[in-house]
Parts: sequence; C-alpha cells; structure tokens
Amino acid sequence: MSARKYFSYIRVSTLRQGQTGTSLDEQRAAIERYAARSGLEIVQEFEEKETAAKRGRPVFTQMLKGLRQGRASGVVMHKIDRSARNLRDWADLAELIDGGIEVHFANESLDLHSRGGRLSADIQAVVAADFIRNLREETRKGFFGRLRQGFYPRPAPVGYLDRGGGKPKEVDPVQGPLVRQAFDLYATGNWTLAELVKRMTEAGLRGKGGRPVSVNGMSCLLRNPFYIGVVRVRTRGETFSGQHRPLITRAVFERVRRVLEGKKAVKEHKHFMLFRRLLVCAACGRTMIGEVQREWIYYRCHTKRCPQKSIREDVIESAVKDLLMEIRFTPLENVWLRKQMKQLWVEYSDLRLAQSTAGHLRLEQIQERLAKLADALIDGVLDRETYLNKKNDLVLEEQALREDLKFVDAGREQVMRRVENFIELVNDAYSSWEMADRELKAEFAKILTSNIVVEGKKVILKLNNPFRILESRESVPAGRAHRGVPRTLGTIIRQLLDHFSNNQFKNAFASETQMLAPVRTCSKPTCMLSH
Repeated sequence: MSARKYFSYIRVSTLRQGQTGTSLDEQRAAIERYAARSGLEIVQEFEEKETAAKRGRPVFTQMLKGLRQGRASGVVMHKIDRSARNLRDWADLAELIDGGIEVHFANESLDLHSRGGRLSADIQAVVAADFIRNLREETRKGFFGRLRQGFYPRPAPVGYLDRGGGKPKEVDPVQGPLVRQAFDLYATGNWTLAELVKRMTEAGLRGKGGRPVSVNGMSCLLRNPFYIGVVRVRTRGETFSGQHRPLITRAVFERVRRVLEGKKAVKEHKHFMLFRRLLVCAACGRTMIGEVQREWIYYRCHTKRCPQKSIREDVIESAVKDLLMEIRFTPLENVWLRKQMKQLWVEYSDLRLAQSTAGHLRLEQIQERLAKLADALIDGVLDRETYLNKKNDLVLEEQALREDLKFVDAGREQVMRRVENFIELVNDAYSSWEMADRELKAEFAKILTSNIVVEGKKVILKLNNPFRILESRESVPAGRAHRGVPRTLGTIIRQLLDHFSNNQFKNAFASETQMLAPVRTCSKPTCMLSH
C-alpha cells in the first residue's frame, strides 16, 4: 500500500532563532517520527522564520496555495501554535479542513474531523491568539515604560553607543563628533545632502554595520530629534525627554530643519561674495546681490526703479574694519576689566543661583503638568490628539529648559574663560580680519553682524550679540578714566557674564535671532555704526 503524500510545515518566530536555536531541528524530527508512525509520506517541507502573530507569512501562504491545488493530501505540523497565532490564519486552515484537507499535529492527538477534536483545536488556537495579544501588550508597556524613564529601548542611532538595558545611550567618541559636524555644516545652508554625504563619508562617518550613510539615511539623521535629547515615536506621534546627552543644540536643529524644508535655499555660486546675503537696500528693504564687473565686486539692488546705486565690496570691507577698530578695548580698559572681572563674578553668582532655582522650579511644574495631562487622558477629559499635542509641546519646553539650565549652572571657570576669550577676540579682531582669507572673513562677518544696510554710499552695520553689548560703553580718554567709565564697563561685564552663562554665543554659527540695534554715525563719511 503506497503512503499518502503530505506537506510538512515548521516555523520559528525570528531569523535569529532559525540560525542559532534548535527549534527547527526538533520540529522536523518530531514530524518525521509522526509521519513514519502514521504511514505518511512527506513530499515537500516548508520552513519559515516569521512570527505567526500577523498575517501575510509568504511560506505559509505558498503552502496553503499548494494544498488548494491538490498537490498533497494534507499537512503535518508540530503544534497548533506553530501553524497560526492569529484567528484569521486559523480560519483559512479550518476552511481547508472543511474541504477535506487533512491537517495533523505531531505533538497533539486531535481528530479535526470530529466535533470534540475540532472544538479542542479551536480553543487552543484562541488561547494562542490571546497569548500573543497579552505578550504584545506587556511588551508595549515595557517599551513605553522605558521611554517615560528617558531610556531608548531600541538600538542607538548613529553617533551613540548602546550601554545595556536601563542605561542611557552614550555618545560615540568617534562617530559623535562627526554627526555634530554634519549638523553644523548643513545648518549653514551651503551644502546639498549629496555633497554632505560625500564630505562626511570622507571624514569617516559610518552607519550601522560600518556602511557609509546614504543620502536618505543622512536626511533621516538630520531630522531625528534624538540628537537634541528628545525621543520621538513616529508611529504614535509622541515624544519623550531622554536621559542621554544631546549632541547638538535645539537652535542648530531648527536651522537644519529650515534648510531641509527649503526655507533656506542651497545654491551653487559661481563667484565667492564676501557679504553674500548680508547687504540690505535701505530704499526698498531687499537683499543686494553681488556681481563681478571689470574684476571688481559690486553689490546692487535688483528692484526695478530703486534709487539705490551699486556699491563696491572694498567700501563695505573698509566699513567693517572701521567698526572693528571702534569696538576694541583701549589699554586702560583692558587693565580695568581684568582687575574687576573676578570681583564682579562674585556678585553675579548670587543672581545666577536665583535664576537656577527658578529654572528648576519651572522644570518641576512642567513635570507636574505632564502627570496631570496623563491623568486627564485616562479619565477621558482629553482626547488622544489633544493630549499628544499638549504633551509634545511640554516635552520640547522641558528639553529646552534643561539645555538652558545646563549653562546657567555652568562652573565659574568655564564662564569666565568665555568672557576672557571674547575680550581677546575683540582686541585682536582687526588684525585677525586682516590676516584671514576670504572664506574666514565671510564667516566672521556673519558672526559680527546680522545685516548691513546700504543707504547711498553710507554703510550701516547692525551688530549681533555679544558685540552689540560693547557699543554702549563710553570711550576712555588716553589719560585717566573719568568717574562714569568704570560703572559703564562694569555693566558691560555683567551683561557679558549673563550672555555667556546662558550660552547664547556658545556656537556663533548657530545664532538664531538677532536684534537690530539703533544707529550712530561714524566719523568717516562711508561708515555708520549701530549704537
């Protein structure tokens, strides 16, 4: 008597289980023993490494198709939960059983053509489906529990390292600085994604598995708020404040976002213009465009019928150098500044302590509001969409506050060093400008001024902070300083301490909002300085 022909089906939930575990071999051996005992001939084996919790398993679907086509009399499986852990797949299998297809389970003695056997199998299928639902729910609870604690339970993104469960991601000492450099470069608006990928690949930036980052991968990296300390779950539209150390500031992240969204166009330029996008026409308020005429660079307004004449680049540069001469400290001012700086810091520390206390109080208030929001969602006072909008706003505010507090709480030496370095920068600014190449001058100009207004042949420079702070001081005569000058310089030092403690100038290229200052006229006819 010839043996009947059957398929066999074995399954594990993941590819890793199939590669390292023994489950597949054990299932195969059990099915072979059952087939030999029952006189069944296995003509084709179907092996799958896929969870049975979801529909759409390709090998399982192929096996069902073969059974419908009559290529075998039935199928032998290890257990019911190896066949289906969702009720739809079980229904497909039950339909085949009703059509005369034989389904055997090597580890379970069930007669699926009897009422009792079918009921028992249905109950086991429901239990398997419920097990998956419960497992999914518990996994989700654990996942979001970690997120609420500030830990990211998934693999670390590029630039960070995993340090095990229950621990924050750690900045990769090699890849982390390269990711930060990628953000800083793209924030300038001078790089396309393709150019940035090439540059960072040459610098050594690598994705998972040591592969170069693709253009799409770079786009995803630059959009990921993880790098500012925020964990985003895109499928739920929800954000969480992370425990890991941010790689970049929120200001840089926002600038990158604007570039990605096309609000800051990236263009290729044939000629290098020193003051590109910095000159504004006083008559119509439009940006003046640079062009080369007879080996000279001119900037002119392209608005029709605008009365503004063109102006040469060397005239603008002369005005900038005059400004650098104006703002630098005199020898007498330098002596007084260095003498009084430490004394002023003692007075200032009390103010910073009060600001730090107020900031931490505000942080506690935000955390209380987040807890109340969660309670309101549970009680049905808020719908989920309103809850997520309010929660995400509070999480971003919390992260920004934490970033501010980090610099409010900065040590004395760090803040003092920043102020001292800035004073040195101001004193050496003119000579540094003279020695710099055109690219460095262009970067310096962006740090120095928010825009330069051209009115006829007059040049009006409106300074960025902290340079703008220096313009309010009175000049010190060559001899003895008059009585009001120490008070004026003392105010400037307090403003600089406040400025650098708040880290508003920690990265000159990430400066966000520039306040325009009033205007005073320089003694030279071609230059007007803000005051």
